[in-house]
Amino acid sequence: MEQYQLAQRVRAFRKLKGYTQDELAKQLGVSIAVLGSIERGTRKADGKMLHKISGVLGISVDELMPDPSGTERK
Repeated sequence: MEQYQLAQRVRAFRKLKGYTQDELAKQLGVSIAVLGSIERGTRKADGKMLHKISGVLGISVDELMPDPSGTERK
């Protein structure tokens, strides 16, 4: 479940920051297929990838991570 929540957060922040999958994938140096898999939760993003994603989106890694308690962050 946590992987799916992370996937949703990556997608939501990408859209919030105005990136298409193609644009973000190019910034990250990965294919659209890889980014799409991360956003669907079928591919796990390692720590290095999470740092790259957060850096490009201008947010912290903590903002990407789902709340382990299952409640919304404030």
